[in-house]
Amino acid sequence: MLKTTSTALGLRAYVGLRQREVRRFLASAKRAAELQREVLFSKLRREMDSDFGRDHRFDQIRTIADFRRHVPLTDYEYFRPYVERVKQGDVRAMFGPDTKVLMFAMTSGTTSESKYIPITNHFFQEYRRGWNVWGMRTYHQHPELLRTKTLQFSSDWQQTRTEGGFYCGNISGLAAETRPAVSDLIFCLPTALNKIPDAESKQYTALRLAMPVENVGILITANPLTLIGLARLGDERRDTLIRDIHDGTLDRNVQLPEEVRKRLQRQFDRAHPKRARALEKIVEQTGHLWPRDYWKQLAVLAVWTGGSVAAYLPQVQDYFGDVTFRDHGLSASEGRMTIPLEANSPAGVLDVGSQYFEFIPEAEHESANPTILEAHELERDQNYYLVMSTSSALWRHDIHDVVRCVGFEGQAPILEFLNKGAHYSSMTGEKLSEHQVVTAVRDSLKELGQRIEHFTLAPVFGDPPHYELLIESTMDTASEQRLAAAVDRRLAEVNCEYENRVATRRLDPVVVRRLPAGTWRAFHRRALTRRGASVEQFKHPCLTNDQDFITQLPAPASTA
Repeated sequence: MLKTTSTALGLRAYVGLRQREVRRFLASAKRAAELQREVLFSKLRREMDSDFGRDHRFDQIRTIADFRRHVPLTDYEYFRPYVERVKQGDVRAMFGPDTKVLMFAMTSGTTSESKYIPITNHFFQEYRRGWNVWGMRTYHQHPELLRTKTLQFSSDWQQTRTEGGFYCGNISGLAAETRPAVSDLIFCLPTALNKIPDAESKQYTALRLAMPVENVGILITANPLTLIGLARLGDERRDTLIRDIHDGTLDRNVQLPEEVRKRLQRQFDRAHPKRARALEKIVEQTGHLWPRDYWKQLAVLAVWTGGSVAAYLPQVQDYFGDVTFRDHGLSASEGRMTIPLEANSPAGVLDVGSQYFEFIPEAEHESANPTILEAHELERDQNYYLVMSTSSALWRHDIHDVVRCVGFEGQAPILEFLNKGAHYSSMTGEKLSEHQVVTAVRDSLKELGQRIEHFTLAPVFGDPPHYELLIESTMDTASEQRLAAAVDRRLAEVNCEYENRVATRRLDPVVVRRLPAGTWRAFHRRALTRRGASVEQFKHPCLTNDQDFITQLPAPASTA
């Protein structure tokens, strides 16, 4: 008890000391307009001598108007030729002499190729600073967590290597392996877990190591569906888990790389017979083994809570109890955008000291000459597409995130993530693009020797969710099933995050739904009437992110 008390006091002092980072963040929000320009021109000066900087005449940029004139609004494909050179070791293609590339974060792109985001020393410093602000705010507002353990899931940052020798993977793994020593007093999962490629084996191992820890107070992961999967796995494998905890073993069916098994063997060897008996008693009393029953001190779940994943939060509470949610904020491999400062809200203050942000009003996104706004120019209760210029040297990068301004902290807008843009869909972080869907369906139809005129891939909320391929077809059931399997396979091939979500059971595979003949004709007629557009201007949506799309399809005209 004495050791636990002294540890909590030490952590309380540490968190109190680090509150200056939160105060500094709030102070920066008061001068967001000025600070944003300082951030931009600091980045421009740093990368001025890169090939990209010379190609875009960074040396001639003196004003925001100059910047917008020399650098166009872009997507990732604009940078891909430069990124490919950096991957091969030519760092000066994008960066100046004071910038070091630590790794590449991998994420899905709009084409068949993954995006590789350079993680530089400057980017990583900003990434950690943002997490420190979030963490210190969370622990300060929930002091009870200082007496408990933190269970955090992260991923491997060394999954592959580029031709130039740079590691590729997930930045969360790099952050976990380089966090300060004081973190060992808080976190209860070893970083070796990040090296387990099989998702179910990783979750089982995490439960095997964390279930004996009675005082887990906060669970940190990105996706609520990960928590649902963890809770279900613990219940489904409860007999095996309880036996392993009792005996000091690890089920032989768990797939671990040998290096990981060796690193963790000492922890596997620790038997916890008393804890095993307590877990058995929970099962006897409740008929299941859910986290809310074996982690009685669990108070906070740190997950995404905005956008479409909000629909899963009640189900998360079924398994984890009456917990407080702390949203991570809007972030992606491209960088952190917001830092939420309050509980049970996805809205966060724009991180104006790390990236330079521009915004396009939602209605103007497809315009040839849209209005471009700086952060302090946003209006409350309006929606915008967010554009970033980052320390990864991705300049004026439109990542197709739609956000809503819900207020201000000083001059910095408070933003809430709504969804990916019209040509994207992302229920669980898979970020499917319309280009990927069109390619997958076209190639699958060609392979199977089938033809259809119109199709739409639509999201369907469920447990887990899935996508349905909507078609008018005379195919038999077996042919439809082959088409669904082929499309699902191709989506996995072109989108690594879709592949991961299906493999980890956060998404079910694609299903074909046959529509009555005439449905698409009725849909097109209604759409043209509503929009007042000509037939030549109308584009059939091959991908929608509207979860109510199917239920809102019009009935075909009667042929009677």
